[in-house]
Amino acid sequence: MAEPTETVPPAAGGAASASDRAYAWIRSAILEGSFAEGDFLDEVALSAAVGTSRTPVREALRRLHAERFIDIAPRRGAQVRTITADEMREVYEARLLIETHAVQGICDRRAGAPPEAGELLDQMEQAGRERAWNRSAQLDQAFHLALVRQHGNTVLTHMYDALRSRQVHVGARTISTAPERFPLIQSEHRDIVRALDEHDAETAITTLRAHLRAVPELVRAFSH
Repeated sequence: MAEPTETVPPAAGGAASASDRAYAWIRSAILEGSFAEGDFLDEVALSAAVGTSRTPVREALRRLHAERFIDIAPRRGAQVRTITADEMREVYEARLLIETHAVQGICDRRAGAPPEAGELLDQMEQAGRERAWNRSAQLDQAFHLALVRQHGNTVLTHMYDALRSRQVHVGARTISTAPERFPLIQSEHRDIVRALDEHDAETAITTLRAHLRAVPELVRAFSH
């Protein structure tokens, strides 16, 4: 299993706690696809991988459960959550509400697209060429989070970021199910960036709605 890359900021006054390190390691492994949906997480193996005792791992798993990365079943342990078709639709609905508001605000303020948008899309295209779908999904989430952050509302940004685990899971599953849609997805991304730079809210929102629509064949894939 590839070493997860995500870290957490140090706790106030010192290094990150063992629980923080375990949380960051496990969370990153889930987001990067090292642990797939439905996988059970073994506390002993996680403790060895993170280099800590089982107590910080248990604390990290409770935190990940609260953030809906995993389920904890009595006598069965921690299991990476599986996204359902209904949840997929709900994620897209929530994203559309937040992102539409953000795009409208960006255009109203004539702020333009986030400065990092182009680099994120370039990296996403490279991930697509390599068929690295989990990395592509993480970059996709980072791109859309940048749009919301560009609006400047920190509460909305925090709410949007709370969708990260489900957004990455949905993104990785959908693009691996229908990789032929990748060029269209990237084209829509570029169109949104162009519309934001032209302060064209109508085009940006129309493109965003098409971009976040629930494609029937993908909904069916989440039903199995």
